Amino acid sequence: MDIPPELRYSSDHEWVRVEGGRVRVGITDYAQDALGDVVFVDVPEVGAVVEQGGTCSEVESTKSVSEIYAPVSGRIAEVNADLADNPQRLNEDPYGEGWIFIVEPSDVAQVEALLDAEGYRALIEG
Repeated sequence: MDIPPELRYSSDHEWVRVEGGRVRVGITDYAQDALGDVVFVDVPEVGAVVEQGGTCSEVESTKSVSEIYAPVSGRIAEVNADLADNPQRLNEDPYGEGWIFIVEPSDVAQVEALLDAEGYRALIEG
């Protein structure tokens, strides 16, 4: 299971990469593997305000429909529109081309409170 050490993780299996003052978000390798083949991704609206832990997106796979939760509070600055035509990117490259959205966090301390790679590994192996 790929768990990049430079990222932060939510207990809901989202990853976070800090990029300047913004945060790129996607689902983890563990999550995409559990979902199976992703067939549809509903990205949030640019400009939408999200609350940490609140539902902001949805992923449909051949196995189920899963909610995506905001790992931090803030405003959606950008979405990965490519996922509309290529939802399988979540399976193929979850930490690269399979990102879902970018948020401008309202409280950067929330990022630091997320799990580090070792904490996330303990969560999924526990």
